[in-house]
Amino acid sequence: MRTPVIAGNWKLFNTVAESLALVRDLKALVADAQGVEIVVAPVFTAIHAVAGELKGSTIAVSSQDVYWEESGAFTGEVAPCLLKEAGCAYAIIGHSERRQYFGETDETVNRKVKAALKAGLIPIMCVGELLEERESGKTMQVVAKQIKGGLADLPADDIAKIIIAYEPVWAIGTGKTATPAQAEEVHKSIRSLIAALAGTQVAVGMRILYGGSVKADNVDELMGQEDIDGALVGGASLKADSFARIVKFNK
Repeated sequence: MRTPVIAGNWKLFNTVAESLALVRDLKALVADAQGVEIVVAPVFTAIHAVAGELKGSTIAVSSQDVYWEESGAFTGEVAPCLLKEAGCAYAIIGHSERRQYFGETDETVNRKVKAALKAGLIPIMCVGELLEERESGKTMQVVAKQIKGGLADLPADDIAKIIIAYEPVWAIGTGKTATPAQAEEVHKSIRSLIAALAGTQVAVGMRILYGGSVKADNVDELMGQEDIDGALVGGASLKADSFARIVKFNK
C-alpha cells in the first residue's frame, strides 16, 4: 500500500510569525490523522522556525526549491545540506512557477533532484502541461519529456525515493481542476512510464500526487482514484481548517 502524501505549498505567503501561527493551529487539527504523510513548504526564511515548532509532530517540512551545489559563489541560492540542517525532509523541485518565471528546465530539475537525494531530502518533482498543450492532445508527450528529463541517469533505487506531483499548469491557482477521470488518466500513464524506466516494483510503490486547485470540496473524489496518492495543495493550505480537511480526506 502506498502511504498518501498531502503537501501544502505556501508559495510567497506568510511571515515567520504568520507561519508559526498557522502550524500551531494545524498541529492541533491533524493530531489524530493516521495513514497519511503531512508536509508543509514555507518560504525559506520561515523554514527553521516552522521546523522547530513542528518537532515531534506528525507534520514534516519541505523547501519550495533547492540548488544543486553544496557551496560556492552562487548568490541567492540555498544548498540541499543547508535545507536539511534547517529542518527540511522534502524539497519541491520543478514547480511550474519555477519553470515559467525563473527559467527552470528539465536539465536543472534533474541536477536538483540528484543533489536533493544526495543530501537525504525526498524530492517532490513537479510535472504538468499548459492549457494549449492539453487542448492539442500533447499532455502525455509533455509530461513524459519532463519525467524522462528530470529522472535522467538515475538508477531505479533512487527513482524509488522520489515523489512525482502532476500539476496541470492550467489548473494552478485558476480555480479550474482536472476532473478526477482526467487526473487519473495522467497518473496511470505516469505510473506506466515509471515502470518502463525503473521497473514494475518501483512504479507500484511510487507516490504520484495531484496538484491544481485542490480544495476541501474536491479532494475526496480525487483521492478516490486508484493512481492518485496524495495532493500538492496551494491556496487551500494557507488556512489550517481547509488544509486539515484535505489531510483528512475520505476515500
